[in-house]
Amino acid sequence: MTVRTRADLDALPSYVPGKTVPGAIKLASNEVSAGPLPSVVRAVAEAATAMNRYPDTGCAELVDRLADRLGVPAGQVATGSGSVTLCQQLIQATCADGDEVLFPWRSFEAYPLLTHVVGAAQVRVPVTAGHALDLDAMAAAITPRTRLVFVCNPNNPTGTAVRSGELEEFVAKVPDDVLVVVDEAYKEFVDDPHVPDGVEFAKTQWARGRENVAVLRTFSKAYGLAGLRVGYAVASEPVVETLRKVYVPFAVNSLAQVAAIASLDAEDELMERCRAIVAERGRVRGALLGLGFDVPESQANFVWLPLGERTLEFNDHCLAHKVVVRAFAGDGARVTIGEPDENDAFLAAAEAWSAQ
Repeated sequence: MTVRTRADLDALPSYVPGKTVPGAIKLASNEVSAGPLPSVVRAVAEAATAMNRYPDTGCAELVDRLADRLGVPAGQVATGSGSVTLCQQLIQATCADGDEVLFPWRSFEAYPLLTHVVGAAQVRVPVTAGHALDLDAMAAAITPRTRLVFVCNPNNPTGTAVRSGELEEFVAKVPDDVLVVVDEAYKEFVDDPHVPDGVEFAKTQWARGRENVAVLRTFSKAYGLAGLRVGYAVASEPVVETLRKVYVPFAVNSLAQVAAIASLDAEDELMERCRAIVAERGRVRGALLGLGFDVPESQANFVWLPLGERTLEFNDHCLAHKVVVRAFAGDGARVTIGEPDENDAFLAAAEAWSAQ
């Protein structure tokens, strides 16, 4: 007898991570090529001797550090095994069968998968011709069944960002009982002063009595801790309290907690590295524009090439040049900004492509 499982999952596509190809340069997963900071590696090595003990399931020390750094009460911070897990928890905390989760598309590819797994309905709102979030269309798509809206800022995979005034106008249109989640996985790479700091924006909204704004951040990208899986949410206390009810116990392991705290201690060194990545981002985009590629302005640690039907052809071309990019068939390719020599290898592949 075959075990009965949910029939609707048969048609659910799997999450597709960036490829790792031996001997090739990986620019597919938005990781930081330089790896974790040396001080963080030392802290993790010291903590490894206690891995026979369960971690603090509430991540109390990390939560306190984050709360102090962000200027919010500890009751407004929740941790998770990467921000993607918090995305799922937020959907679980707000949605029942038949409720809707609204998000831009294309955006973070986990949004539709997580929404489906939880049992909610997904509403995808196309991005603009300039590859930016269409906040007017998103506001218009909200229905009485909408429970949660994701605003990925900067947006993955297009790299485009929503400015302060745009976000302010959008939130004003959203009903008070619909949660707006500002997903800031790439916050540390933003250099446009008009792109809001999500937590500061949320504080302003809370002060006005609007508690329906939450913010997600992660240690996976800028902090170089993708392999340890730790992220956090900042929200009103009722939202955080509900998040903790759907939390998987011990989800953030002890080494991840130590690494996150050590990373916060090395903030200056971290931001110096982020600035170097931002400078490389500008160089890579400028070179691609010079080669005739359409490349929207990015505020993340990657660039987006909207290649449409030629995306897989470009992907195969890059693989032949020992460079792994992230292809989204029919839409475009996302290319992580790596170390200068890695970027040079990609640009050489791009130049060969443009010369065909």
